[in-house]
Amino acid sequence: MKTDSVTFQSQGRVGVITLNRPESRNAVNRQVTAELAEIRRHAGYGSELSVILLTGAGSGVFSIGTDDQENIGRTDPEGELAALKAAAIIGSFDQPVIAAVNGDAFGQGLELILACDVRIASRNARFAMDQILKNRIPWDGGTQRLSRLVGRAKALEMILSGMILDADQALDIGLINRAAPPGEVLPPAMKIAEEMAGKGPIALRYAKEAILRGMDMTLEQGFRLEADLYFLLHTTRDRTEGITAFREKRPPRFEGR
Repeated sequence: MKTDSVTFQSQGRVGVITLNRPESRNAVNRQVTAELAEIRRHAGYGSELSVILLTGAGSGVFSIGTDDQENIGRTDPEGELAALKAAAIIGSFDQPVIAAVNGDAFGQGLELILACDVRIASRNARFAMDQILKNRIPWDGGTQRLSRLVGRAKALEMILSGMILDADQALDIGLINRAAPPGEVLPPAMKIAEEMAGKGPIALRYAKEAILRGMDMTLEQGFRLEADLYFLLHTTRDRTEGITAFREKRPPRFEGR
């Protein structure tokens, strides 16, 4: 599926989403958000895709953030924010989402990759929550996701100063999982995606749900959620297929059922 602002391709059980506005440094606008929402409806729960990969077109920039030019003169900020919540869409995928960060991720661009589950970045990529420099604050989940990922102290420093981190600094604080040579970020990200996609799709979704939902629960509530999802998994055909394949010493053929 190809559109003006976003492209989407299926590669086996991996769905690849590409922000496709290199002339605008992949800035997020209403069209990008609408197309991401359409992809979410097409590729979300119920599809045959087990993993989603998100990247940006061009080189040197993943996404510079919100397209401010599009919003000049608009007088409905609440309505505009609702129409621009791209990171919220990425965060709503049931499948694991891997970010292949091919370059700079600033502002809402950083919020987009925070909504992903695994982040692989180019060593020449830079990262910043720079909204404060425009007398704004992050609004697409950034204040919440960043603090949960890197801790309160570092999140406060980044958001209140608008500081820019390089890939090594981002790796040190856990903002990204791995760094790759410039221009070579897609192959390792795709390798991880394909390895995940070889696992049972229901187990992948349940594991993601247990971790993410469990972070907002008490430890005991998290234990109960984990157990509930584990027992639900026992009712699926994929669990039976996994056991059978192990006994027969062959690759499993998961169907997502």
